[in-house]
Amino acid sequence: MEKAGCFGSFLESSKPYFAMISLQFGYAGMNIITKVSLNRGMSHYVLVVYRHAIATAIIAPFAFFFERKKQPKMTFSMFMQIFILGLLGPVIDQNFYYAGLKFTSPTFSCAMSNMLPAMTFVLAVICRMEVLDIKKVRCQAKVIGTVLTVAGAMLMTLYRGPIVEMLWSKYIHPRKSYVTDTTGTGDKHWFLGSIMLTIATLAWASLFVLQNNALKTYKNHQLSLTSMICGIGTLQAIAVAFVMERKPSVWRIGFDMNLLAAAYAGIVTSSISYYVQGLVMKMRGPVFATAFSPLMMIIVAIMGSFILAEKIFLGSVLGAVLIVFGLYAVLWGKHKEVLEKEEIPEAIKGSQVNGVSILTVNGDVGANNKLSSVAISMPITEPPMKTNPMPCLIKS
Repeated sequence: MEKAGCFGSFLESSKPYFAMISLQFGYAGMNIITKVSLNRGMSHYVLVVYRHAIATAIIAPFAFFFERKKQPKMTFSMFMQIFILGLLGPVIDQNFYYAGLKFTSPTFSCAMSNMLPAMTFVLAVICRMEVLDIKKVRCQAKVIGTVLTVAGAMLMTLYRGPIVEMLWSKYIHPRKSYVTDTTGTGDKHWFLGSIMLTIATLAWASLFVLQNNALKTYKNHQLSLTSMICGIGTLQAIAVAFVMERKPSVWRIGFDMNLLAAAYAGIVTSSISYYVQGLVMKMRGPVFATAFSPLMMIIVAIMGSFILAEKIFLGSVLGAVLIVFGLYAVLWGKHKEVLEKEEIPEAIKGSQVNGVSILTVNGDVGANNKLSSVAISMPITEPPMKTNPMPCLIKS
């Protein structure tokens, strides 16, 4: 029984890790499929509209059936938060990311996205969601891990080196229309794509921070919050698409790769990912949720060599090693932070000696108040005797 309890406790504590790792596989598949669709001429403005329209249609019924009771009151402040979330995610983040993906390659786009943990960490510190005490080892680990993650991503971007031959690369001969030609892209387009990916990553980091704040109101209604973000984002994306795309033909879609890209992105990387990210951020915070994004780059690099015959360079391998070490450092720092928060209530112990209550606080409490041992005594009066010890029923 004890072993079963320990195994159950391990599974419960491992859920956030398994959830975020699974999401990275989902994101990796989205990058490959979307790149193929964009290469075949699909407008990324229209793709964003279809993606979030499908996500809204899928998740809204679940929100209605499971969370229609005790809905939080919709205030103007809450509506503006959801409006901004829709603008940051479906409109700014996705449009700029798809444009950058079109000008570069899936592996490069994922490498640029690895700035997400650093940007989220900085925004969280600015918004006072993360306490940065550089004297503590866990904070040093998070800072060093963030630096290593960004350094690894930049190494992949700036240094290529010799080609690393994969065993399966010699036997893959993909069709020409599916191949990503990263060598033929002009320097001007490559630089423009890098700027677009940077803007998209900043919008994504802002989405994490603001969504964490909105979850305080919708802590028991994550499906409702997700459906509203996707729904409002769809309306905003339609307005942007009508302004940027004047040809009616761009809206045509059939049973082809374009439909697969829109459906996959809407189901996996919009509806499911928004909901799962919300649950993980509720448990561990925004920095933990974004710390897994470097894994997507490694998965895309491997999948890209299979499907798109992308060339893997030595710089990509070295950068991936740095990113893995940086990821481990950030997660270790977050794990220590969670342990410290759990130990604080246990450090406060109370006892009673001769009618006097003694409260003893041991250890480090808070970021600035360090208490080694404090005893607070207070006399306690005996409660009056009750003549009728009937149980009191409290209706909640």
